[in-house]
Amino acid sequence: MADETQPTERARILIVEDDRPQADAIHEALERVGHACVVVTEPRRALDLLEDDGFDLIVTDLMMHEVNGMEILQEAKRIDPGAEVIVVTGHGSIETAVQAMRDGAWDYITKPLNLGELRGRVAKAIEHRRLVNRNRQLTAQLLERFGFEGLIGTSAAMHRVIETCRQIAPTDTTVLIEGESGTGKELVAKALHNNSPRAGANFVGLNCAALSEGILESELFGHEKGAFTGAVASRKGRFEHADGGTLFLDEVGDMPMPTQIKLLRVIEDREIIRVGSNEPRRVDVRLISASNRNLGGLVKDGSFREDLYFRLKVVRIVLPPLRQRREDIPLLTDHYLHRLAQEHGKTVTGITPEAQAVLNAYDWPGNVRELVNALETMVVLARSETLDVHD
Repeated sequence: MADETQPTERARILIVEDDRPQADAIHEALERVGHACVVVTEPRRALDLLEDDGFDLIVTDLMMHEVNGMEILQEAKRIDPGAEVIVVTGHGSIETAVQAMRDGAWDYITKPLNLGELRGRVAKAIEHRRLVNRNRQLTAQLLERFGFEGLIGTSAAMHRVIETCRQIAPTDTTVLIEGESGTGKELVAKALHNNSPRAGANFVGLNCAALSEGILESELFGHEKGAFTGAVASRKGRFEHADGGTLFLDEVGDMPMPTQIKLLRVIEDREIIRVGSNEPRRVDVRLISASNRNLGGLVKDGSFREDLYFRLKVVRIVLPPLRQRREDIPLLTDHYLHRLAQEHGKTVTGITPEAQAVLNAYDWPGNVRELVNALETMVVLARSETLDVHD
């Protein structure tokens, strides 16, 4: 049998209870096993303490004068979404206690208090907080070691991608990124830009798909006033906007053949000519292109110029689909779970092993983008701090 006088881990606990005898009993029971407790019998003062002092755990009565336990819970979670809270309730307010758990409380315990049971629940709450914090530390270490500007993965395939990015980011090398939709091609392009000497200048993107030849050329190279119907003023193109920085051409495989010829000329001469003009303009741009199709295959079937292909793929990065790097799904889940919880003001801190197993087993045809969208839905609709299969 465990020794009640030894806590799982010493913790700093805030006790909020306007009944002095009850507060003293809780205080004595928890200090007896080594915890450092701060007792507040005026609940409004607890709100100030939460703002100023860090506590590992809050034990609060639900029904109090001035400020009730739900307000204490909400304030604790606002300040620290990972805060653990145990609510103390009378039999008549169990429904409120259940609602408190939906709002992020770790547990509730009913009056009259069984102090041994309280110590046990406190120990479990503190252990849970310790594990969550440890998991975050490990995740941060993994991201530092195996991540690069939002690119996350410990799989061999992603390790190669990340190492390549680290090597080429400081250079002006032209890069071609290939991968299925949702694998993170634009994320890679931005990571390369943000870690290059050009980071202080513009990152400009353009999706080449579904644009007619005329519109695409105007978007890329700009146009002069009167160059075509509707051109009421001269306008810079994406190359000029990206001057000194990086231009990202997404779905470059969909570019019409005449535009491919003009793009090749820009790469070779480092000059653009606006639509409706004969005047060349110098541009200093790092070019990063992307495609969800194999450009080499498009070259073979004659729909993409071979000379342009070789110009674009000085370095070629192939992003693996998520189904081919399932070992990265838990790390991605943890990373995006915490980010999404923060964005939506939710207190979600983790996911059950059963729910994680479901995510790991799914094929994710939409890749990382689909995973993030699924996690966002789960976070927004979450009924507790830990996501389960029902979310």
